[in-house]
Amino acid sequence: MEKIWLKSYPSEVPHTIDPDQFRSLNHLLEDSMRRNATRPFSVCMDQWMSYGELDSLSEAMAAWLQSVGLEPGARVAIMLPNIPQFAVTMAAVLRGGFTCVNVNPLYTARELEHQLKDSGATAIVILENFAHTLESVIEKTPIKHVALASMGDLLGFWQGHWITFAVRHLAKMVPAFKLPLNSGRTVTHFKDCLSLGAGRKLSQPTVTMDSIAFLQYTGGTTGLSKGAVLTHRNIVAAVLQAEAWFRPALKRVGDPSAMNMIAALPLYHIFALGLCLMSVRLGSHMTLVPNPRDFAGFVNVLKKRPFHMLPAVNTLFNALLQQPQFKAVDFSQLCVSQAGGMAASEGTARNWMAVTGCPMVEGWGMSETCAMGTNNPVTNTTFSGTIGLPLPSVEIAIKNEAGQSLPAGQSGEICIRGPNVMVGYYNQPEENAKAFTADGFLRTGDVGIMDQNGYTRIVDRIKDMILVSGFNVFPSELENVISTCNGVLECAVIGVPDEKQGEAIKVYVVRSAPGLSEQDLLAFCERNLTGYKKPKYIEFRDELPKSNVGKILRRELRTGK
Repeated sequence: MEKIWLKSYPSEVPHTIDPDQFRSLNHLLEDSMRRNATRPFSVCMDQWMSYGELDSLSEAMAAWLQSVGLEPGARVAIMLPNIPQFAVTMAAVLRGGFTCVNVNPLYTARELEHQLKDSGATAIVILENFAHTLESVIEKTPIKHVALASMGDLLGFWQGHWITFAVRHLAKMVPAFKLPLNSGRTVTHFKDCLSLGAGRKLSQPTVTMDSIAFLQYTGGTTGLSKGAVLTHRNIVAAVLQAEAWFRPALKRVGDPSAMNMIAALPLYHIFALGLCLMSVRLGSHMTLVPNPRDFAGFVNVLKKRPFHMLPAVNTLFNALLQQPQFKAVDFSQLCVSQAGGMAASEGTARNWMAVTGCPMVEGWGMSETCAMGTNNPVTNTTFSGTIGLPLPSVEIAIKNEAGQSLPAGQSGEICIRGPNVMVGYYNQPEENAKAFTADGFLRTGDVGIMDQNGYTRIVDRIKDMILVSGFNVFPSELENVISTCNGVLECAVIGVPDEKQGEAIKVYVVRSAPGLSEQDLLAFCERNLTGYKKPKYIEFRDELPKSNVGKILRRELRTGK
């Protein structure tokens, strides 16, 4: 196929990457940890961790995991927020020869039970704040070994003890729990795991580029979540693709190892995870933000030291802009404001640029593609409204229902092929048969149009399309337009049953200006939208339902929540 997007690449970005320069993801991680041993890896609550400390701590944790008798390739669940224990555990699981299963710490018991059973995880590293959820389902799962972390474990002796005490007894954020020890189950405190592992020698596992590195569970928007099987090659490819794509922006930093990336999005999510691993590759450091929903506290973190890269979803960018102290932050070093996880809106991008002087760069991807599959060039100075260009070694095809590729300018399903694309869903042969085309492209469920320069614009999700009197209406288009109306903070569009039209358009709006009325918004839509795209119903709300990464959940609105 003709790769028309390559002509739009910035000159510094290579057309391809070579993941096989590494033997495994472990090779990439260990190479960076040892080259950058004295450099800072992360800072959390003013407590710094070096790459050398990450190396020694993860090696000890890996040795402990091996000592409890886990089989090679065993699945280890990680149920941690953005605290230093996350990176230590992730690196340990991989270095021990096991598979990471990232778990949303805010899962309900039902969701946790499904993921542990579906993945077959036999060990879990969990923050004690969420242990009560595990308690309610552990007997129904294969879990045999629990490593129990406290918030302050890696935050220094005095500060760590104080933070753990405050979380347990002042904030009362650790509900009572009791994990059963029958059936040969073990429960070991995280710090004891490190101590026990430090006295053992880590056995070098047999790990190749085709070994499974992660089972990354999808959001389950169409039912129970599925585990995307991501190999070491998939992850290494994604890291090298991101490194290559951000190269022009990193030139502004000079030495990439000096870069400070803000890690506010949860690291269990593929978007943040991919950029975390890119940071490791570069030898740069991350500022960990355990609770980005404390927006005032988040802004205070941003004010502490210059930062160069801020990945976020549209709603998080929006929330920061609403904070009174945000304009006092030093943005002089910010060179990448990376938007992903959901569609970025023109209104938010315009306001972000006005405040920070750094354009929002929108990308697109999925758990199945190890985060980014496409991205706008970081050399852009304005918001494009597209998801950008395929990354190095990635191919995008717009296909019809028969799986035939369509020419530029025609809309169809966005399909993707490349070394970062998963090998399939875990134990889901029927889903895998439906997920891939005959020529090896992954069907994404997103409807898009590619232009003559290789830029793709997402029209919407296939299942979110609204049919109004025979006309296709895509919610994301309307949301992007309505977001530019003065007084609109956030909005979401859904279709509702209508006797005359089949479906009618309903828009939910969170106002930034209390004086915005229904008549004002209808008049704006009258000026900016053709007749069949104008909303029939408008509902103002104080907030919209969101996922844990801040993605607005249209499906919740459709069920009346």
